[in-house]
Amino acid sequence: MTTKKNAQTWSDEEKAAMRERAKEMKAEARASKNREEGEKAILSAIEKMKGDDSSLAKRIHKLVMSVAPTLMPKTWYGMPAYADADGKVICFFQAASKFGVRYATLGFQHDAKLDDGNMWATSYAVLRLTAAEEAKIKALVKQAIGA
Repeated sequence: MTTKKNAQTWSDEEKAAMRERAKEMKAEARASKNREEGEKAILSAIEKMKGDDSSLAKRIHKLVMSVAPTLMPKTWYGMPAYADADGKVICFFQAASKFGVRYATLGFQHDAKLDDGNMWATSYAVLRLTAAEEAKIKALVKQAIGA
């Protein structure tokens, strides 16, 4: 992993993430709410994942789409994400291998309706999926979209 030389220099990983995001934004502008293009982008991103990340991402993708078919599949910083009708990302999957960490992450953005008092979780570590985790993901996504 490349490190920064000083506070004003971007690492190779940061530069790659910015290039990936710029490509995504251009594709979004061209496709503009095209579900088929979003689906292709997500499946392509999943294909590039290493190890267990790919199988976790595929299962999470199916879970999200099964309970929230109104969400638009897209990529976000090269990872699978799901946006509302206004194009705002509601939830996303982050592969462990992308950052060399021990677990993948299922995260929710600020537009997700997960509010629970004065404090609530917005991301979850994912090592494997059993029926219990799948049920929890379905419930979280339903809550996130206000269903």
